[in-house]
Amino acid sequence: MFQANAPAVHPESVVSVSKSTRLEALKHLLGHARACLATEIGFALWDGSTVPDNLGQDAIAVAIGDEGTVTALVRRPTIDTLANLWVAGRLDVRKGSVFDLVAHRPKMRTKSMLRSLNKGLLLRTLPRFAFLPRGGPWPLEQIRGDRSRANGREIANSQNVHYHYDVSNAFYALFLDPEMVYSCAFFTDWNNGIAGAQHDKLDMICRKLRLKPGERFLDIGCGWGALVCHAAQNFGVKAHGVTLSQQQFDFARRKIARLGLQGQVTLELCDHTLVEGTFDKIASIGMFEHVGIANHPEYFSTVNRLLTMGGLYLHHAIARPAKRDDRRFNRKPAEYRALIRYIFPGGELDHLGMSIANLQRHGFEVHDVEAWREHYARTCRLWHDRLLAQRDEAEREVGSVKTRLWLLYLAGCSLAFERNSVGVFQTLASKRVRGPSGLPPTRAYLYQ
Repeated sequence: MFQANAPAVHPESVVSVSKSTRLEALKHLLGHARACLATEIGFALWDGSTVPDNLGQDAIAVAIGDEGTVTALVRRPTIDTLANLWVAGRLDVRKGSVFDLVAHRPKMRTKSMLRSLNKGLLLRTLPRFAFLPRGGPWPLEQIRGDRSRANGREIANSQNVHYHYDVSNAFYALFLDPEMVYSCAFFTDWNNGIAGAQHDKLDMICRKLRLKPGERFLDIGCGWGALVCHAAQNFGVKAHGVTLSQQQFDFARRKIARLGLQGQVTLELCDHTLVEGTFDKIASIGMFEHVGIANHPEYFSTVNRLLTMGGLYLHHAIARPAKRDDRRFNRKPAEYRALIRYIFPGGELDHLGMSIANLQRHGFEVHDVEAWREHYARTCRLWHDRLLAQRDEAEREVGSVKTRLWLLYLAGCSLAFERNSVGVFQTLASKRVRGPSGLPPTRAYLYQ
């Protein structure tokens, strides 16, 4: 943060500065930054004052809860610090959301923004906070980093799934659609609501797989049972779902009974590698991200083992853009590392080329790849807005820390998909045969 040749700062002299002097110095710095960046975003400080002084009550502002918040950011200006301060409510957005901050963000690049700031003013102001207590709480510091290899793969998978999906069915119901679909929706019109878009997604999956009455259909990572129930009700298949989440399993089982589908839909609470039998069609929708790159060969071999000859497999997964080489691709950006640590433990994203190569290496023929990136940006935005609208109820269900963390995660994902930092693809493949695949000559049947 500070230049190596900057004048020495003595902790005793910094701490002895009065609170009011520090506060006025910070307000001066924030006012300077606001002017340099030509932004309408203001600041609301812990003593009730604002920058600028005449900031309206309805104006969007970054709310700073205490001196320790500034101290923490000066000492360690990282995404982990920001995430901890955010979920603790010590850093917030007044009269707005993360999306409003982004909408008002200056158009200049970060390096240009930093160059425009008065370095002398920075060096006179920030050291006044550097040696103060950073305060608390720090809710996320207890969460370990990489939990993907703890206690063996199957146990780790179960623990990781439990961490994310067994939060609370009632919590997820606050922002998901009525069928509880927790993967990218499909928008035939960008103005469609989440319920209609998720119904259209379920229908599109079934059409891509060309499901027919009496076929055996497997959904790997079946979630709360939306796809297996939809496929059984509307396409007449014998559906089987697999999940590692106890809460999802219990919910889906009750749903199957409520719909009278006990004779058509079955469930297993187990790892996908333990599934037995064969299936005419298989789908994996938003589950592959949990597998881990080291386990990809076993995953694709398992799908191949379970699929009948010539059967269809729909691979729906998030993917990062490929880099010039594997070494660069394996470098994980800070945002990606934070997502894995706090939201999806054990998660790992490949790139599209890696998925296609693995499909071909493990006995599949790839027929179709469709990009749904902008659909996921819209999906996550709708989820975020629905959760924000039900924020009080969410906090009563899972607490303020979990609610604020999920709001940050949904907003961050929506922005990442919108900015093309990450994508999501549906890849249709079949178990490779010698001779015709049996698929129609065009994709027109999907949109009739």
